[in-house]
Amino acid sequence: MIKNNLTETTLKTSDFYYDLPERLIAQHPTEKRDEARLMVLDRKTGDITHKIFRDITDYLKPGDVLVINDSKVIPARIYGKKILEDGKEGADCEFLLLRQRSLDLWETIVRPGRRLKEGTTVRFGDGLLVATIKEVTEEGNRIVKFDYDKSTGKNLYAILDEIGRMPLPPYITEELKRNEDYQTVYAREEGSAAAPTAGLHFTEELLNKIREMGVEIAPVMLHVGLGTFRPVKAEQIADHVMHSEFFTVTEESAEKINNARKRGGRIIAVGTTSCRTLESASTEDGIVHPMCDDTGIFIYPGYKFKAVDALITNFHLPESTLIMLISAFSNRDIIMNAYRTAVEEEYRFFSFGDAMLIE
Repeated sequence: MIKNNLTETTLKTSDFYYDLPERLIAQHPTEKRDEARLMVLDRKTGDITHKIFRDITDYLKPGDVLVINDSKVIPARIYGKKILEDGKEGADCEFLLLRQRSLDLWETIVRPGRRLKEGTTVRFGDGLLVATIKEVTEEGNRIVKFDYDKSTGKNLYAILDEIGRMPLPPYITEELKRNEDYQTVYAREEGSAAAPTAGLHFTEELLNKIREMGVEIAPVMLHVGLGTFRPVKAEQIADHVMHSEFFTVTEESAEKINNARKRGGRIIAVGTTSCRTLESASTEDGIVHPMCDDTGIFIYPGYKFKAVDALITNFHLPESTLIMLISAFSNRDIIMNAYRTAVEEEYRFFSFGDAMLIE
């Protein structure tokens, strides 16, 4: 696990609190992805410019590299019935798949937890999928073995596409009309329990325009787990421990990023997940190395960035690890002022909300 290079901090979790009216929490995406609002923030001076997201091209230059997270959200929320000893169906159950341990072995959050002990079996989708609880973790999650009829040619992901629902955050209370609304247009590798939401603003047309400008696009992959969004309960932020997430940086992407840095181009991370991936895969000299690994990197003020020059991100929850990360990229006072401005200007917040470019 990569640790923050700051050994002490006086910053408390409460230092990252701000008041947010509930009406500013976006319940659905904008009609067109690239028509969300964009706040452009100078991370050194705190100067703010208000734009529309498609104007991002005004802030990109030939030779820059846009680093995207191409992990794909799976319909990870499934509903089933507990199977009793006599084979009959019992209580309703809800599973949220968090992380794949092996082919059909997953770490999950289950409800109701007290009834789902080791050895319990749960049936989903009229028997399309059967889960057996193998272990209870220290955090109370369940390690679950999934079984299904492999003669149909369907794998677990295909079955989840049939019976699962997108794992929307609890602050989104409206029903999702289309699963693709909670998926980036470049999503490729299935495995995330939540969307890398900064990327939701890009369209194929906008990405093509960016490429035509001479800006390269380098995909990395980090499967987003709920640990990224887990509330910080520690009073001192340095006492918080992040859950680890699996990431991959290919040789091709590492080469694109490193070559851009050599020729003076900027490395622009799309989202905090891309940012955490780059910082996890880079050495102190800023060189990004191809690798597949787990990261539990927790970035908060005092951290010295090695690989990221600019960051595209959404507006994050108060007291979250994500607002701490962007505060590290700028500074706390500048970020908290930007958030106060966003509230005053009635920006839309969180997963389906507006965006910020910090450069």
